[in-house]
Amino acid sequence: MTRLLVKLLEFHMLDNRYGITIPFEGPLHTQRDTLLELADLGYTDMWTAEADGTDGFTPLVLASQWVPEMRLGVAIIPAYTRGPALLAQTVASMCEAAPGRFVMGIGSSSNVIVERWNGIPFEEPYKRTRDMTRFLRAAFTGERIKETYETFEVNGFTLRRPPEQQPPILIAALREGMLRLAGREGDGAIINWLSAEDVATVKPYVDEGGPDKEIAARIFVCPNSDADTVRAAARFAIAAYINVPVYAAFHQWLGRSDRLQGMWDNWAAGDRKAALAVIPDSVVDELIIHGAPEECREHIDRYHENGVTTSAISIMGFGGIDTLQAARDLSPAARG
Repeated sequence: MTRLLVKLLEFHMLDNRYGITIPFEGPLHTQRDTLLELADLGYTDMWTAEADGTDGFTPLVLASQWVPEMRLGVAIIPAYTRGPALLAQTVASMCEAAPGRFVMGIGSSSNVIVERWNGIPFEEPYKRTRDMTRFLRAAFTGERIKETYETFEVNGFTLRRPPEQQPPILIAALREGMLRLAGREGDGAIINWLSAEDVATVKPYVDEGGPDKEIAARIFVCPNSDADTVRAAARFAIAAYINVPVYAAFHQWLGRSDRLQGMWDNWAAGDRKAALAVIPDSVVDELIIHGAPEECREHIDRYHENGVTTSAISIMGFGGIDTLQAARDLSPAARG
């Protein structure tokens, strides 16, 4: 049985999926051998993001040809930074490159990425994400779209190369409204910057939309046993995200206000050093998985036990660890 056939059979049989975030360090054109190895290590999915590195689609186009047995997903594309027609064309093209294997992740993103970096007003994020999801569903049918949505208007667009089958659309979600939207109008949710235990808080809102919803979690992992080194570096990552208003509100909702208020207060006062210093170890240990590889694998499993169906591991290179070796150590193959 060919390697491709084995992987495609596994694709349909797994209850939980184990994904890895790409690309790794180095130019995109040099990463073919890395992706081939990741596939051989038993990872089922390859996921990208779109913030300030590569765009979300180009690494997946390369992966679609180098590892044609893998499921590919983007977590996420902001609902603001591409116009509706262009986004529909891009997703449809991705579906042609990876037929039946592409998962579209969309979300509001944040005011930092949308407004500060891209110069686009970050207005009505819930409605914008909802409207773009509805537009994509309609566009993928190949019908002519003449529709006034609440946040934009499309006048006479037809997607001339609609995908043969509609790709799953997962919606990035933090609190109740977007989580319910992900369950009601999406095929599931993409979650991140939360603990394994937090999954049990967010999952019921997605499940209101019906059974068999996918919950994909971006999980930040550093298989390094030097806890002090990891925590010191992780505090910078936590501060960079959880001071963004949408993430601050998320963690207030999750019940971390008492432990994070000192960081928020110092950050608002402009004292970055003090803000980092008061982030408790307990928060770091909940949001960034670290320790020996076997400890990290067990921690990842807790996310699945609490309702995550797809883990998208994002390796943090704190302490100068070899990120490819970390991917080997965290892989399904390493589980024996």
